[in-house]
Amino acid sequence: MQLSFDRGTIILRSPPDFFDPENLPGVRWDARIAAHRAPARFHSEIVAELDRKSVRYTDSVRQPDSTSENDWSAIELRPYQDAALAAWEIAKQRGVIALPTGSGKTHIALAAIARHRKSTLCLVPTRMLLQQWRVVLARVYRGPIGVLGDGSRTLSALTIATFESGWRRMAEIGNRFDLLIVDEAHHFGNGLRDEALEMSTAQARLGLSATPPTGLAADRLEELIGPTVYELSIDDLAGRYLANFDSITLRLDLYRDERINYERLITPFKDLRQTFRKLAPEADWVEFVRWAMRTPNGRQALTDWRHARSLLSLTLGKQKALAELLRRHHDARVLVFTADNEAAYTIARQQLIMPLTCDIGRSEREEVLQKFREGQLHALVSARVLNEGIDVPDADIGIVVGGAQGEREHVQRVGRLLRPREGKRAVVYELVARGTLEERQAQRRGEGLAPRIAAAL
Repeated sequence: MQLSFDRGTIILRSPPDFFDPENLPGVRWDARIAAHRAPARFHSEIVAELDRKSVRYTDSVRQPDSTSENDWSAIELRPYQDAALAAWEIAKQRGVIALPTGSGKTHIALAAIARHRKSTLCLVPTRMLLQQWRVVLARVYRGPIGVLGDGSRTLSALTIATFESGWRRMAEIGNRFDLLIVDEAHHFGNGLRDEALEMSTAQARLGLSATPPTGLAADRLEELIGPTVYELSIDDLAGRYLANFDSITLRLDLYRDERINYERLITPFKDLRQTFRKLAPEADWVEFVRWAMRTPNGRQALTDWRHARSLLSLTLGKQKALAELLRRHHDARVLVFTADNEAAYTIARQQLIMPLTCDIGRSEREEVLQKFREGQLHALVSARVLNEGIDVPDADIGIVVGGAQGEREHVQRVGRLLRPREGKRAVVYELVARGTLEERQAQRRGEGLAPRIAAAL
């Protein structure tokens, strides 16, 4: 039997008469080519099963390269980082490592690449992270580094790609790598770009995340990368490996007109949500949205809910509290987080602080971060740019003016402030509109900071 790679899949031809290839993992008959086919991620399982059943075959699927040991500098790991890497290795080099922002997940990945010297494709969500990975790799690796994304199209035994570029090129390069590293792995598992991981033959897979998904997304991520093999929270590491911090929630009243508008917008939504819970008490948010979208009243209620959230993103009370906090901490380095770019630009104009948004190009962004690092700028305001992975210079104060509903974004934002320094104690202020949905959301976000148990070795 012959195995070959074709556009992110494995084609199986000429099976022996006594053997049905559809008994192999992921294999189905493709009538278009009169042959059997499987997603590329099943390659190692297919080969193992053929060996187990003593089926003779030729395999031209993989075309990997490798990095040289002489290309790498020594990489020292902290005890918990070493334990995380060991847990991944014991799990047959498949799985997700879940550690807080700022705890050195990228460092663990570098150690994994250096230790095993396999051809490696690193997938990252944004162009900013693409450049950051390129810089940190160059510090410890002297060989050529391939880059796919942000205008670059070079391939090497060690290549970094954005999710989008990796997805677009995986049909060509899916058989070129033996190790697949997925930074911010929680973006996968929900169908969006999952195909990129299906199209890779890499048997070894390492996912990195501060906040791994739960439910069906977690099950799907386990298929594509592996289970969570090691997990610690911010609270587990604060004080020794991360800076200690205080989390302060400031509950602020809405002004009269804001309250009237908020209640007008949110009441139909709350009534609709209560009706749906009676009909389907176990259903999740996605199912609720699908149900609501079936009727004009449901669609209007969802629209009103979005407007209500927009109203809460920067209330008058939050504006005044933010001005007071910036005055109080005028000598500190402050990061201000908002729910959207509109709020970020409003704050930038009102408080005369630098906005850092997706509209700002790479060179200007690097200049801004350098000025913040050197103390020329004492505060930055951002909506989402600073949430994931960006190596933000040391900051002492975080002010969360507005955010998403879940804990993931909050954990990432808190992690921006926890770069350790002698005697440092960071402070995170969260501004919450009293008597609104924000109160419950703030409680849920705080749950993401609670201690978690590391996976046993």
